[in-house]
Amino acid sequence: MPILTRTILGEIARWYLAGVALFLTLLMTDALSSTVGKLLIYHPPPGKALAAFLSILPQNLNKTLVLAVPFSILLAFSRMQRDNELKAILASGIRPLSLVWPLAVPFALVGVLAYFNAGVFVPAGLANWDRAWYSIYNSPLPPPQQDKYTYAPPGALYYAGRISNDGTGQVARLDGVMVQRGDETITAQSGVWDSGKHTWTLSNAWITRVGQNPQQLTADVVIPQNDTLRPPPPAAQQVSNAELRAALAGTELGRKARRDYAFQLSARVADPVTPIVFALAAGMLGLLIRNRAAAFAAVLVFIVCFYVLWTTVPGLAGAGALHPMLAAWLPNLAFLMLAGVLAWRLR
Repeated sequence: MPILTRTILGEIARWYLAGVALFLTLLMTDALSSTVGKLLIYHPPPGKALAAFLSILPQNLNKTLVLAVPFSILLAFSRMQRDNELKAILASGIRPLSLVWPLAVPFALVGVLAYFNAGVFVPAGLANWDRAWYSIYNSPLPPPQQDKYTYAPPGALYYAGRISNDGTGQVARLDGVMVQRGDETITAQSGVWDSGKHTWTLSNAWITRVGQNPQQLTADVVIPQNDTLRPPPPAAQQVSNAELRAALAGTELGRKARRDYAFQLSARVADPVTPIVFALAAGMLGLLIRNRAAAFAAVLVFIVCFYVLWTTVPGLAGAGALHPMLAAWLPNLAFLMLAGVLAWRLR
């Protein structure tokens, strides 16, 4: 059995390396094709262009490490089915499931690599991707923005559709402002928040009082505001694991940002487990497939189904429709159920 296991793993390893090379080339080519027009327009130095594509490489590598798993296992088993090797193995009395369980070991090592890469290099790479392209555009990075800000002290309500703050000072731009105090409501398209003076200054504001028509004010309106101006949290995808945990342990995150951070932290644990889950499900499915055409079709079904789940659950977690941890693990749970059904079929 050890010799047989090494033989099967050797066959799968050759296909896995080919799959990694194939999918990584496709993903990087896709990134290049979507940006080649901008490169031709802005004529960046080769160093800047290379830095941009090296920064997106860690994220594409993590995707590749997962996508190559069903590709390698299903095609390796289809080749062995075609050459009647699996028939000979099963005819010798070896149980089908005993060929599948050993596949989890090497792909667990792949999961360790994916976990380390997702927690360290992918966040830094995504942040560098933005900085690299703004350097190619020869323009500064836009200030961080916070949408749908709300502050409700006793007897008042402060709302801004967007706050733009570069995080370096005490002043921020306000867009889409509404302030309710007592029996009056003040609205304005724009304004300025000075946290040093604890004021909002609104331009071309409209004021509405109970029983009166709205009235536009010609002078700027200065409204006291005692909340603290904080720069919005960075995107969860660009934050390391340690920073995610520190932010979740604090109290500064809003509900939406907290859900995004919690999902991202859970996903960085769940996604590296996906190669193991894929290895089990694809291994069991590969023993049931009899030709290479069916194996290619199974690879497509695997990738499409996983991609649909993987891209849907972040939105569900961010909207609060699913608990962030459940959303992060849902794709793996779905394929574990598939593996369980196939194991029952092969028992």
